[in-house]
Amino acid sequence: MKHYLKIKQFSFIILTSCLSIVFAQNNKTTSVYLIGDSTVADYTGDYEPGKDYMKSRYPVAGWGQEFQPFFSTDKTKNFVVKDKARGGRSTRTFFQEGRWREVYENLQPNDWVLIQFGHNDAAENKPERAVNIEGYKEFLRLYIAQTLQKKAFPIILSPVARNYPWKDGQLQNVHGEYPKAAAEIAKEMNIPFIDLNTISMNFFSEKGQKLVSEKYFMNLPANVYEAYPNGEKDNTHFQIEGAKVVAELVFNAFKDVINQTKK
Repeated sequence: MKHYLKIKQFSFIILTSCLSIVFAQNNKTTSVYLIGDSTVADYTGDYEPGKDYMKSRYPVAGWGQEFQPFFSTDKTKNFVVKDKARGGRSTRTFFQEGRWREVYENLQPNDWVLIQFGHNDAAENKPERAVNIEGYKEFLRLYIAQTLQKKAFPIILSPVARNYPWKDGQLQNVHGEYPKAAAEIAKEMNIPFIDLNTISMNFFSEKGQKLVSEKYFMNLPANVYEAYPNGEKDNTHFQIEGAKVVAELVFNAFKDVINQTKK
């Protein structure tokens, strides 16, 4: 009887240990790092320490700010978005300021890094941030190579569309050769590419210029938002609703990448 009880107790310990391992594996989080510019950034939290987002920034939002809620399905519920994007940064300045170093040092195997630059790289009138096409490609190569070095998964995104120029009811590309360069690097290094420029242009074109301008981008009337008492006319940055729709576009494309990667 004592021998039987010992076996039973030992079996229970083994079963408990196995269940603990399974539980830990099932609850292990996967980090999804976002690196990029203001169109990706999360302006809440400690983006500007000491400032109240609702008073100083709202309703501006990068799509990364609205990304986490989409990770609610069985396959993605353990994904945690870590938005490291920052306004005004190009591929070069993001690296030079040590912002990439923080991501790189914390990357774990099987994490993801979504990389979307281009708005500030193309700013020829702002040499402190601008990066030409070849430089842009080199920094993308660096981010990709170092992500792979950590056994994590990089994805290149072309820059999201601005709300201009419109022609015959269709939104046009304003980013020059940067979307093409992003696609070329993704192909060269054999990593996934999300053509967010084209995806967002097509989506906004379907919705129409009036709705997109009033509901998605930061074109605000006066005396409505505390942070913008005089109103705002901004066709680069998103309102909350615009950030949400772009986040959903990115999530749907990202989900396809995940499914293809796991095949």
